[in-house]
Amino acid sequence: MHALYQRTQSRLRRIARWMLEEVGAPYDTTLLDYGTTMKASAYLAINPMGKVPAIRHGDTVVTEVAAICAYLADAFPQAGLAPAVTSRLRGPYYRWLFFAAGPVEAAVSNQALGFVVPPGRERMMGYGTYAEVMDVLESAVSQGDYLLGDRFSAADVYLGSHLGFGMQFGTIEKRPAFEAYWARLSARPAAVRARQMDDALIPKPPAAA
Repeated sequence: MHALYQRTQSRLRRIARWMLEEVGAPYDTTLLDYGTTMKASAYLAINPMGKVPAIRHGDTVVTEVAAICAYLADAFPQAGLAPAVTSRLRGPYYRWLFFAAGPVEAAVSNQALGFVVPPGRERMMGYGTYAEVMDVLESAVSQGDYLLGDRFSAADVYLGSHLGFGMQFGTIEKRPAFEAYWARLSARPAAVRARQMDDALIPKPPAAA
């Protein structure tokens, strides 16, 4: 049995649940509140950073969403969400999973905060510029239905979720290739279940008198 720790409203709240739904693992959900239970000693013992999501699998605790995706894909190989270590697709799988965790996350966060890399200092950032990251990302999702061609993987769950969230809230520009890719991913049954389950946890506003 897995334990999932998350907030009801978080930009990354759905990725871990989506992965759990994809692998078909039974799990319990513990909801936390920012500034209270997320910073309490009980949860800091699980994640000293005091952030979510996190999962517990037996005695194993995994934090960081890319790591959660990679861990679950390997822990449940029957789900087929990660190529075998000997597969030629293992390299591209790692490449795009961690491209999302590194350059995409950094570039989009800086863009959202209004930070522009000074000319001539691009190499210091590790990702160059926001425009360069978006162009590489567009090429990656245009090679086939998924990042590994016709094979869906945990890398799609992670990178695709960043795209979906970014386009929804305006931190990633809407390009036709991005929209087509996200439409394919968000229609997966596990993604739909995760979305419905998370949305059901959001407190409803009181009815008008």
